[in-house]
Amino acid sequence: MDMSDPAENLPGNTPAEETSAAQDAAFDATPEERIAALEAEVAQVRERWLRSEAEMQNLRARTQREVADARQYAIQKFAGDVVEAAQNLRRGLDALPAVQEGEPELLAKLREGFEGVERSFLGVLERNGINRQDPQGQPFNPDLHQAMAEQPAPEGVAPGTVIQAWTPAWTLNGRLLKPAMVVVAAKG
Repeated sequence: MDMSDPAENLPGNTPAEETSAAQDAAFDATPEERIAALEAEVAQVRERWLRSEAEMQNLRARTQREVADARQYAIQKFAGDVVEAAQNLRRGLDALPAVQEGEPELLAKLREGFEGVERSFLGVLERNGINRQDPQGQPFNPDLHQAMAEQPAPEGVAPGTVIQAWTPAWTLNGRLLKPAMVVVAAKG
């Protein structure tokens, strides 16, 4: 049983049939007409070839971009989890009591140790393309910040400025990984 479209079997639908029809007409034509017909056919074949070449070049470029993106952002889920660990370490450091004169030596050493671990951890993240951006005092950027609240602008602060950051923004090779949770100065 033939499942092909009947329109496909009509004469003049395939390049071979078009060429055959052109050749039949060429036998009845003058040499100038045959040359013109052949030149038109060459131009048509050349145009198809150029389009095909352009399409292949676009496909190669798109494939190269996709492979580069896959390499660069393959660790995105892992990076998100690691960023969460970095934020938890910062929350732990912030929970320690403020530095006081005459505090126990053990507490001072613990604080210094945890701060050293955080610096080292952030260095490892930066070497692997994960960057932390502190939005405090910067204009609100919806591409990097998520507004959690809006408060009246303090004296000397322009409306639309981030006045408090609950968390920093994190990026992976320039692509947003986790937005900063911020409080923005209200307009008016």
